[in-house]
Amino acid sequence: MYFLSEKIVKKLIEKKITISVCESCTGGLLSSAITSVSGSSKIFVLGLVAYSNQSKNSVLKIPKKILRVYGAVSYETCLSMVRNLSKIGKTGVSVSITGIAGPKGGTRKKPVGLVYIGIKKGNKTLVKKHLLKNKGRLYIQRAAVNKSLELILSFIK
Repeated sequence: MYFLSEKIVKKLIEKKITISVCESCTGGLLSSAITSVSGSSKIFVLGLVAYSNQSKNSVLKIPKKILRVYGAVSYETCLSMVRNLSKIGKTGVSVSITGIAGPKGGTRKKPVGLVYIGIKKGNKTLVKKHLLKNKGRLYIQRAAVNKSLELILSFIK
């Protein structure tokens, strides 16, 4: 994880691109992974943990209808998170994560380990769905951070 973070920080500094992050199920681990790298203050602008639906609505301006119809863990919510974070953070790259880290909270349609990761750079936006192995809460959180770091790196190359 640290190796990927170092590569990302170095690349963002080289390209003079800033980054903002909005996390739900990872609770700040992605922000921590990036800011643990020396020099990250040159590129890291904002890290939000919007854990509740209330904060997703009030801080990130995710419409209540999206949260009600699709749920907090959905493509639609992740897309709204990354788009609105982009407006709030005004950064070159924006990243959002929402998912079910468990051990409870999963359903047949949305099992523990379901994670959506959104990224926006300029006019290009992508939301990826992942079904991570249910090897415990911390495993899922760390795996979601790794998937996020890989996605960031592929977007900024």
